[in-house]
Amino acid sequence: MTVQEPQPLTDPVPLMGCPYKADPYPLYERMRDAGPVHRVLFPSGVRAWLVTGYDAAHAALNDDRLGKNHDRGNDGWRERASIMPEPQHSQLQVHLLHQDPPKHTHMRRLVTDAFTPRRVEALTPRFQELADALVDALPEHGPADLVAGFAAHFPFRVLAEVIGLPMELAARFDRDWGKVVQPVGPTDPGRPRYEARLHGLQSYIAEVVAHKREHGDGDLLGRLVAARDQGELSQEELDSIIFQLLVAGQEPVTNQITTALIALFRHPEQLARLRDDAALMPRAVEELLRYDSAFELTTWRFFDQDSDLYGTQVPAGDSVIVSLCAANRDPRRFPDPDTLDLDRSPNPHLAFGHGIHFCPGAALARAELRVALGTLLARLPGLHLAVGDEDLDWIPAVLGRGTHRLPVGYDRRL
Repeated sequence: MTVQEPQPLTDPVPLMGCPYKADPYPLYERMRDAGPVHRVLFPSGVRAWLVTGYDAAHAALNDDRLGKNHDRGNDGWRERASIMPEPQHSQLQVHLLHQDPPKHTHMRRLVTDAFTPRRVEALTPRFQELADALVDALPEHGPADLVAGFAAHFPFRVLAEVIGLPMELAARFDRDWGKVVQPVGPTDPGRPRYEARLHGLQSYIAEVVAHKREHGDGDLLGRLVAARDQGELSQEELDSIIFQLLVAGQEPVTNQITTALIALFRHPEQLARLRDDAALMPRAVEELLRYDSAFELTTWRFFDQDSDLYGTQVPAGDSVIVSLCAANRDPRRFPDPDTLDLDRSPNPHLAFGHGIHFCPGAALARAELRVALGTLLARLPGLHLAVGDEDLDWIPAVLGRGTHRLPVGYDRRL
């Protein structure tokens, strides 16, 4: 029998299309085998440099030559990047993810206290109440859509508790606004709807700020508004941080719940183990984060001068992106990386990034996943995927992984 040689990688490598979004890992394996850095092409037409191996990814995430501020991007990147239009880009995109020290250091210090492991642990009983309330509202017997019925709501309700978003305002948040992080180009037919989302979200943020200024509490939102009034933040920085909290604190966790459940549905023996042994949950969550992370790729980074990146010359202002999913399946760091091993230890995955931009909400996300998965597995016996694996509708987001819906069946609701 003739062994077919793998097709050579194109230059640039296209990162788009349904097969890629459904399962990017075979392509990432080919890229890792060929080298740590590749030129890639995104649907918007942006060409970027993608870092794929674990060691290279870890180093790039800690490389202080690579900055996050969009001002570093060159004209070639800016022409195709489909970044937010003005004035919204200047008003909503000066948050932590797009700042470099010392500004980043100052802004990060304002938010981290709300997400410490100790505070998250103290709030976990409340998270459990929120999860149980959502399961109570599911049909007594399957089928159900666990995105619409659970995963789309649980992270935002938790976030509201943590940051101090009043219930009446939280109830009015439109999840559709979260799609503003999937920008479209000026000539795209979806541009008017995209801009409407931006305006809606800006108006909502203004309401949140006005409410917190009038009802100043000691919660995170109240402290951020006070920091603005005391001159520690500009109005644009305040709005941008709130924007980041509302969007980054919701959709990625929604997607991570779905990718974790899909991984367990594909490995029913592991699902059964986790359902029967609650003590396994913390380690299982780490493995599920490694195995299929909702943060597939990082956001842009830029060199401010032509630089060498692991033997590849990268022009100043070109975008450099790290593939967290590719790094987390690198066999040089993780034995049998394509195997879901709930006993894997140690597990130094990069699902939350690394270095100064390590996700400040990592402890909260871990707690949400533990509560969400534990609750669904315990209260929905017989939980299983109700459609064929090939019928899952993966979100065509550039940087993230998740599905629009997750149809499931179960025996009954306990």
